[in-house]
Amino acid sequence: MLERCRNAQERWGGVHRLIDRWLEERQTLIQSLIHLDDGSGSVPEPALRQLCELLVDYCSSGHFEIYQQLLAEAEAFDDQAALALAGQIFPQLQAITTQILAFSDHCAQGRAGDREQLGHQLLVRFGLEDQLIEVLHTAHAAQLSH
Repeated sequence: MLERCRNAQERWGGVHRLIDRWLEERQTLIQSLIHLDDGSGSVPEPALRQLCELLVDYCSSGHFEIYQQLLAEAEAFDDQAALALAGQIFPQLQAITTQILAFSDHCAQGRAGDREQLGHQLLVRFGLEDQLIEVLHTAHAAQLSH
């Protein structure tokens, strides 16, 4: 998962500061998830609380900043293929966000969430987000250089 995140950052790093920051948040989130288990079988509450904060921040940045920017970019370039892709991917991202926030809510209530399922949901989410970024920035980078 971490290697996949690094590849995405190398591929799109520098394209836009907002996306750069978001990809850095993604790395921090992954690191937090990986280091959540201290080997004792229990999860330290501060680490779990930090993970939940990172999850909420990452999801919020995606929905309220990044996705909106990518959509605006597709509209500005009248990129119908990107808009169609966004129409397919956004509902999937919303469903995953709902599951991630449910995990966070369980943790806030002192109940353990399914970390393996969370990891799977994040992998799917990152793949969908990477598709959006790749389609928009690959297509538009060529247009911007002319």
